[in-house]
Amino acid sequence: MPELPEVETVRDGLDRLVLGARVTGAEVFRDYSVRRHDGGPLSFADQLRGQRLVGAARRGKYLWLALEGPGGRVSAAMLAHLGMSGQLLVRDPAVAGEWAHPHLRVRLHLESAPSGARYLDFVDQRTFGHLAVADLAPTPDGAPGGFGSPLAALPEPVVHVARDLLDPALDRDALVDRVRRRRTGIKRALLDQTTVSGVGNIYADEALWRARVHFARATDTMTRPVVRRVLDAATEVMTEALGQGGTSFDALYVNVNGESGYFSRSLAVYGQAGEPCPRCGGLIRRESFMNRSSHFCPRCQRRR
Repeated sequence: MPELPEVETVRDGLDRLVLGARVTGAEVFRDYSVRRHDGGPLSFADQLRGQRLVGAARRGKYLWLALEGPGGRVSAAMLAHLGMSGQLLVRDPAVAGEWAHPHLRVRLHLESAPSGARYLDFVDQRTFGHLAVADLAPTPDGAPGGFGSPLAALPEPVVHVARDLLDPALDRDALVDRVRRRRTGIKRALLDQTTVSGVGNIYADEALWRARVHFARATDTMTRPVVRRVLDAATEVMTEALGQGGTSFDALYVNVNGESGYFSRSLAVYGQAGEPCPRCGGLIRRESFMNRSSHFCPRCQRRR
């Protein structure tokens, strides 16, 4: 599933390529892809028609495009969650021809996009992703709703999602205390999007390896410096991944231009079971964890 760096790569592309464009129409080719929109496919298309795309924002793994109506009011957004395989692709048919992806689910028709694009396509092979038009709600703390947005508002379905580690408005001291109050394992805390958002299985494993902390270590036994070390490692690894366009293992994750990220070449432990640890040479181990896997070095990350 795309995590924060992959979603931020897409958000950045949308910010550069489609902001300022007006939506002249929307086509829904698979109703399930707008299942979270109140009113169904026809309502989804009606609420987008005539709106101008004025902001691209992200909180954790969610991203949204702020919508400005004919009167200049910004009170709603098109919210996107990429799920397991969702892609938002910016297309200019004048260059690419009348191209249609075999897994095209939703298409927005645009005019006056700065890139010359006429289509914003939502492609989703496994169909776990979704789009919806949602009203904006005030942020509980009065700070901007997400990375890339100056508005102290965010889509109503995202209000419960915590700020992420790259959000300038994040209170890191409060987050450290929140993690230590949890009675759970540190990896479970990192994956809980109501505690801190944007971290998934890949970057949790990489961060814990960098911090030399076992994934099952109890949060209520960790000191503040150790918790901060884990959070700093997660911030560091996701920032590095952003510089390489995110992590791609196949053609399912790409940016808005259809290009894959390259951070998979820099992974120390995730997917490296049986390989030597880059730090100590011990063999990386894989263990089942929450219906998925944890990858770690048993020598560097001893279980207490």
